[in-house]
Amino acid sequence: MSSVFASQQRWLMAQAGLGLHYGGIDGEPPGFYARRFVDYVLKHEIASHNTALSFIQEMLAYRYMRHLPDSPDKRLRPIEPTEAAVEQLAKWFYIHLMVLDSLDGSQRIATFVERPELVAVLQPTVASRIIASDRVRHPGETFDLFTWANSGGVIMDYLISRIGTMDPTAARMDIGPISFSEICERFLISRTHVKRLMSKASAMGSVGWVGSPGKSHFWLSRGFIQEYWDYQAEKFAIIGNVWEETVGAQPEPAPTEQQRLTSAAL
Repeated sequence: MSSVFASQQRWLMAQAGLGLHYGGIDGEPPGFYARRFVDYVLKHEIASHNTALSFIQEMLAYRYMRHLPDSPDKRLRPIEPTEAAVEQLAKWFYIHLMVLDSLDGSQRIATFVERPELVAVLQPTVASRIIASDRVRHPGETFDLFTWANSGGVIMDYLISRIGTMDPTAARMDIGPISFSEICERFLISRTHVKRLMSKASAMGSVGWVGSPGKSHFWLSRGFIQEYWDYQAEKFAIIGNVWEETVGAQPEPAPTEQQRLTSAAL
């Protein structure tokens, strides 16, 4: 599934389709139809007409979507996400809510687990705001290079995940040796594609080798990392705000015994 949604275009189309299904983010009653989906994708400049139709056929083939068996209007064939797709969407929300909890000590995850229906409640607003956010869709040139290429998104995530201790003042971050062969095997992409993507990023001054190409450590520029940071910050802010608007503000975590003693002493 990560390969299927490894470009931003596919990810945005998935968000759009689910948003139409759960919340009618185009202003109409909830429901997913091919023509309606294509119109929304074109309006928001996510993909072309043919790409949007191909995406639907691919999702049906992978069994992440299916046609509803009975339709009152034979001219329209409503489509819905399968259980496998909904499960992955729930995992996506779970991971993001877990990170938000780790930042402010709240208990969103506990509420989310107790109320699985929140997936359908949260998703439409999150999707519409992500699609409308230029900071999520275009945080910078290097980010765009990776995230709009086939499987480029997972390659970018892989590179960022290799950062150890972060020095925000450093012009470059050494992420150690990387193997193109390992990347190709891991993400099921061709070596030619990886080399072409890295070459373009290198020409932009965003990535490179410390010494001999392929035989030394690899580095990422501060600007590239900042673009990724900005994207993640905006995405998490959207999810956090939608959660607060939908479920409510999170209560302050209860003070520890040590905090109570310190407050009493003061």
